[in-house]
Amino acid sequence: MNTPMRTAVVTGASSGIGEATARALAAAGYRVVCAARRTDRIEAIAAEINGIAVTCDVSSDDSVAALAEAVGDRCDLLVNNAGGALGLEPVAEADLDAWQRMYDSNVLGAARVTKALLPAVEAAEGQIVFVTSVAADGGYEGGAGYCGVKAAERAIVQSMRLELFDRPVRICEVVPGMVETDFSLTRFGGDAERAAKVYAGVVGPLVADDLAECIVFVAERPGHVNIDRMVVRPRSQPAQHKIHRVS
Repeated sequence: MNTPMRTAVVTGASSGIGEATARALAAAGYRVVCAARRTDRIEAIAAEINGIAVTCDVSSDDSVAALAEAVGDRCDLLVNNAGGALGLEPVAEADLDAWQRMYDSNVLGAARVTKALLPAVEAAEGQIVFVTSVAADGGYEGGAGYCGVKAAERAIVQSMRLELFDRPVRICEVVPGMVETDFSLTRFGGDAERAAKVYAGVVGPLVADDLAECIVFVAERPGHVNIDRMVVRPRSQPAQHKIHRVS
């Protein structure tokens, strides 16, 4: 009897950590549902990895309901990766509309997708991985909005692990430090020069594939093993506020 192919859902799969994770999971033998707003990007990626593209805005109830319908009754792995940062202003100059958009995607989006797919994950005795950030560990100048939403997403992780303690669902948090992706380009509204300065001189920042490998490692542990939290930083970033740079 053939074992059915495992199904993984990756939100924010159109670029960065999400795209790398979709590719890595496909290589590990998963049927990957690539979910993101940019239809052209996820269709191209899904075609390359024999996956499924589902256009999805995690801030929309209808869009997430359509994602759940496309996934079906079983989901072995859900990777909540959609989200990101917007802006780097002090609280006195905060763009609260940007804060709201961050909350909608990072927090409510992750909760919305999790709620919709939880029955399918439980049916598969599967796992949910939340990609948060070291920003959840504490505030930094200009980071109140992003640090706040990532701390709120961490609270979902912590609460769900307690709520599901007697059910066959594993809940994991993967916590990236500095990763050189389009993250800063998005944060600064497409300002490539400003985004490049974030990584200028950094010795060996992480790349998206590094996080993808970690997510696959977490997903491939035996069913009785739960990696509660995995913090992944480049060696040159021993703490959030300390980074080795060379001129």
